[in-house]
Amino acid sequence: MKPSVIVVGGGASGMMAAIFAANSGSDVTLIEKNEKLGKKLYISGKGRCNLTNDCDVESFINNVVSNQKFLLGALRAFTPENTKEFFSSSCALPLKTERGGRVFPLSDKSSDVIKALSNQLIYSGVKVKLNEQVLSLIIKEGKCLGVKTTLGDYFADKIIVATGGASYTSTGSTGDGYKFARAAGHTIVPVKPALAPINTEFGYRDIAGLSLKNVTLKVCSGGKQIASEFGEMLFTHEGISGPIVLTISSKINRLDLSNVRLYIDFKPALDEQTLDKRVLRDFEQSPTKQLKNAFDLLLPKRMIQKFLEKLNISKYKTVSEVTKEERRKIVDIMKNFPIDKIRLSGLEQAIVTAGGVTVSEVNPKTMESKLCEGLYFVGEVLDVDALTGGFNIQIAFSTGVKAALN
Repeated sequence: MKPSVIVVGGGASGMMAAIFAANSGSDVTLIEKNEKLGKKLYISGKGRCNLTNDCDVESFINNVVSNQKFLLGALRAFTPENTKEFFSSSCALPLKTERGGRVFPLSDKSSDVIKALSNQLIYSGVKVKLNEQVLSLIIKEGKCLGVKTTLGDYFADKIIVATGGASYTSTGSTGDGYKFARAAGHTIVPVKPALAPINTEFGYRDIAGLSLKNVTLKVCSGGKQIASEFGEMLFTHEGISGPIVLTISSKINRLDLSNVRLYIDFKPALDEQTLDKRVLRDFEQSPTKQLKNAFDLLLPKRMIQKFLEKLNISKYKTVSEVTKEERRKIVDIMKNFPIDKIRLSGLEQAIVTAGGVTVSEVNPKTMESKLCEGLYFVGEVLDVDALTGGFNIQIAFSTGVKAALN
């Protein structure tokens, strides 16, 4: 008689777990509360679905923010190369690799990834139940026996919880898995937004949409720099966003943000001494210019007024009147432009969720609960998260496969 498996959740980790469990000889039922599978996958990568990153496991781990060691076994069991092989060969889905190792379907359509996974579910004989919500786990004497749903009870030898996190609730990621885990005795690490915009007290409505390229965003706490990211960012009505901001958000979301300060270095390629010489040279070439017109070659035009506000020097002052001390202040602000009174945007705007089922209570070799026999956790419901670039979806695939094969 075939062993029976119930997979709760039809996202990336759930579909992959169901496919591999069925292919390993199990009788698999996948239960999804939405009307279709892969709703979060559909919007991932701006609708293109960055399904993995073309790198080795060691490089991959460097992009994992939380609980790197826990994920090593799963990533070695199902690597990014395995993901590429699965989709390109087993699913006959052509792929392409872009800057930074980001892997996408050649069509640039996330719907093609979902279709490929859906077809594999059919080929593998997985029974898919849509529009049916799991309400609770059926647990008796420390063993998970099944699930209660809106349409009845299901029993199985193994239950895999793949319900996702708590971001993008419209896709069905409403934190159900945390409730199931608590009922089984698990500890939940408080959830936080990850890969999220950063808001400020007053936002930047007057320069919203302004993009900065080749800048460094620095993080300081307790007077020390603790992180920095180089690349592109932009100002929004609520604060700041863009690639380096999303990355920084994942590095600070567990800190007391009242003690965290952010600074933009507009000229990271120049040290302070070199930048001072550059500013002095510009000033000497146009000594009668007022400060408000003196930074066109150093800053985006829309940024100059904000820069002058931080300087606290009259914008009508001519550059010939600028003292050496004031010039030092100009250089300092250009290298350390402060972003004041920050807070993370809500979970609804976060790409992924940090926090979740504490990994010390889950066996990394099998993804099985150490507290409740027959219960497994995979994907974003776990306290694991990574940076952008296909890493989070790969974690979902790898943990899903790891559970299925064990």
